[in-house]
Amino acid sequence: GPCTECSCSSGKETDKDTSNTKKKENGDRSFIPKIFFGTRTHKQISQITRELKRTAYSSVPMTILSSRDYTCIHPVVSSSGSNRNEMCVELLEGKHGKSCLYYHGVHKLSEHHALQSAHRMYQAWDIEDLVSLGKKLRACAYFAARELMVGADIVFCPYNYLLDPQIRESMEINLKGQVVILDEAHNIEDCARESVSYGVTESQLRAAREELDFMVNNNIRQKDHEPLRAVCCSLT
Repeated sequence: GPCTECSCSSGKETDKDTSNTKKKENGDRSFIPKIFFGTRTHKQISQITRELKRTAYSSVPMTILSSRDYTCIHPVVSSSGSNRNEMCVELLEGKHGKSCLYYHGVHKLSEHHALQSAHRMYQAWDIEDLVSLGKKLRACAYFAARELMVGADIVFCPYNYLLDPQIRESMEINLKGQVVILDEAHNIEDCARESVSYGVTESQLRAAREELDFMVNNNIRQKDHEPLRAVCCSLT
């Protein structure tokens, strides 16, 4: 039967300001939080979505956020080495007179999922499923997954998408008022350290020290550059 302490007991909203009955500023629709499910690896996302498909919630709108390494289907960019992000940005900006036709077909993927949902054929999917469909429809799986986040009730992603503020900003993830689940949370400390860590080579440190020497010797913001030079000297 209906529960007695929430708005569903009477079929009408009560005056209580519960997490799922907050009013939106621009309308009467209630605010329903998304579930952000963070995992350590992409492989674990595959395992979780496979289990989700076996439950009664397999038809819940979902998406998976991942890097271009897993979702890019552009034949040139996807076959390149470590500069996929840069190459993708260059194509989107139209540099060298070229563009990405797969990006312009993103709507094909989001509409496909909308049609499936309307006909109650929607089922939990994995990254490989989205990439395979993207190749078939010639549509970018990376940006389609981001578009699907708007209507998704549950969003799967690696830890760093939730912990790293720069990634959250670039992916337009707002966690305020949302539900966050962290799978195997004992790995969070390592992920947090990685998010605020940066690796440099000795040659980079020496080059930085030479530039800072030039700044200090030419009286350019000495108070700012002298401490930085001291750090570089101590590290080298």
